[in-house]
Amino acid sequence: MPRVSNRFEEAIDVLADYYGPQIPHPSSDPFELILWENIAYLVSDDRRKQAFDELDRTIGTDPASILSAKYKALHEVAKLGGMLPDGRVEKLLTIARIARDEFGSQLDKVVKRPVAEAKKALKLFPSIGDPGAEKILLFSKAYPVLALESNGLRVLCRLGFGCEQKSYSATYRSAQTALKGQFKEDPVRLIQTHLLLRKHGQDLCRRSKPLCQPCPLKNECQYYRGVPIPP
Repeated sequence: MPRVSNRFEEAIDVLADYYGPQIPHPSSDPFELILWENIAYLVSDDRRKQAFDELDRTIGTDPASILSAKYKALHEVAKLGGMLPDGRVEKLLTIARIARDEFGSQLDKVVKRPVAEAKKALKLFPSIGDPGAEKILLFSKAYPVLALESNGLRVLCRLGFGCEQKSYSATYRSAQTALKGQFKEDPVRLIQTHLLLRKHGQDLCRRSKPLCQPCPLKNECQYYRGVPIPP
């Protein structure tokens, strides 16, 4: 077990005390996690869950059910997920075809492959890049990876764990490199870490006009203290 950094783990504990336990996604199934990422676009979490629940209720969340569904039924679900529903219907059908044709509809076995191989397989699906693949590996509890999304990544960079780079992928790698060996390799803990960092980035540590005064981490924050963060 790698040595744990008190500073990082303590920051997560502070966020846990401030926000309370976070509710994870409604499923740990890797196929359903891919659906979750694609079922909606630019909507709230509640709206995304509404669309996902409607898919589950009216059609089903397995490849065979989606591929046998009528287009109109899929379109009604996609409309709940925001703008451009036609494109999302095509994504749902593509996801189901890939799962069936490439992996025999058994993604639970795919996520148990070696990490690099599992990520390569997951990236065949629409809207799934490295961060999305790592999120699926984490939320399916296949691997204890430190999966991040844009809000949480911004929080970490402002705290000094990594720094903003010219590309999102480079910034992402910067944060993961800075935290390598500095967190507990426990999927349950890391899922809460992902969700707490996301929550903090959405509520207080916003990209523009962050609410620094009520922030429970402001005394540890390089951004708040005006400490130059190297590029």
